[in-house]
Amino acid sequence: MSDQAPEHPLRPYEAVLVQSFGGPEGPDEVLPFLRRVTAGRGVPDERLAEVGAHYDHVAGVSPLPALNRRLVAELVAELAARECPLPVALGNRNSTPFVPEALDELTADGARRILVVPTSAWRSYSSCRQYREGLADAAEGREGLVLDKVRPFGEHPGFAATLARDTLAAARAAVAAVGADHVALLYVTHSIPDAMDETSGPGDGDGRAYSGDQAEVAAAITAEVDTVLGTDLPAGLSFCSRSGSPRAPWLEPDVNDRLRELAADGVEHVVVVPIGFISDHMEVYYDLDVEAAATADEIGLAMTRVPTPGADHAFVAGLVDVMLERAAQARGEQPVRATWRDLDSHPAVCPTGCCPNLREARPALCGSD
Repeated sequence: MSDQAPEHPLRPYEAVLVQSFGGPEGPDEVLPFLRRVTAGRGVPDERLAEVGAHYDHVAGVSPLPALNRRLVAELVAELAARECPLPVALGNRNSTPFVPEALDELTADGARRILVVPTSAWRSYSSCRQYREGLADAAEGREGLVLDKVRPFGEHPGFAATLARDTLAAARAAVAAVGADHVALLYVTHSIPDAMDETSGPGDGDGRAYSGDQAEVAAAITAEVDTVLGTDLPAGLSFCSRSGSPRAPWLEPDVNDRLRELAADGVEHVVVVPIGFISDHMEVYYDLDVEAAATADEIGLAMTRVPTPGADHAFVAGLVDVMLERAAQARGEQPVRATWRDLDSHPAVCPTGCCPNLREARPALCGSD
C-alpha cells in the first residue's frame, strides 16, 4: 500500500483486525487453550480438566471460531457494499490464529494503520483492557504500525436494538403462552470478580461500568418490551461462568439461583437474554443452553433463550457504523455518536486509569495511559 490511503470512507485505515477471545477446535486443543486463558493465575490442571469437560458436549470444538469466521465474512461483504473494500483478518487472544499472526498477514500486504474491532461490547479489565494489552504485546517491534480500536458498542443501536428486537419477539410469544403475570425477563452476562467490576471504567469515575452499563441497556430493552406489549414484566441482571477462588467475591446472582427464585415467585416462563455476549460461544452454550436449561426443566419453568447478535445483518451494519465513526475521528472530524434510546456512549480512546489490571501494570494500546 502507498503512504497515502486510498479515498474510501474508512480512510486513514488500510485494514481491519477483528480481535476475539478464541476457542479450541478439537479435543487436543482444549487443555492448552484453557492454560493460555488462565496463565499467571495458578490454576491447576485438575481444575482446568473439570472446565474442559464442558467441551465434551461439543466434541472439543468451541462454536466461537466458526462464528467469528462468519462474522469476518459478513463484515467483508458489508464493507464492500459501503465502498470500503479493505482486508479483514481475525486474530485471537487464546487460540490460532493469534493476533500476531493476523498482524503478520495484514502488514505483509502493506497495511500500516489498522482499525481493531474487539468482539466484546463492554467495559472492564477482561472485556476491554486485556484486549488492549494483547495489542501492545503484538505490536511490539513493529516499526511504524498504528493500531486504533472502535469504542465499546453495547449501547449502539446495532447491538442494543438487535437484542431488543429478538427479546421482544421472545417475550411476545411467552406472554401469549402463559399471560403477562407469569413471564419474566432475565438478562445474563459473564460474572467477573467484584473488585474488577468496582474498578471498571475511567480512573476518576464511579466504577461499576461493567455491570452498570449492562444494567442500563437491559432496563432500556425492558422498557421497549413493556411499551410495545403493554406489560410490566419483572426483569434484572444475573451472571454466569463464575470461576476463581471461592473466597473471592464475584458478581451475583447466579443465573441458576435467579431461575429458582423466579419460579418460587410464581413465574412460569423466563426469557433469558445473553446481554453480555455477541456470539453463541461456550459460556452461552454450556452455561445457558445446558446448565440453565436443565435447572429450568428441573423446577418446571419454561425458558426461552434469546439469540446473540452473532452475524445478524443489523449487528454487522452497526459494527461498520462504529468503524466509520472511528475513522472520522482519526481524520479530525466530530461524527455523531449514535446510541440507542439516548444511552450514554463511551470513548474509543480509553481514559487514564480505565479498567486497570489489578495483578500487574502492563502496557496497553488505544488508551490515554
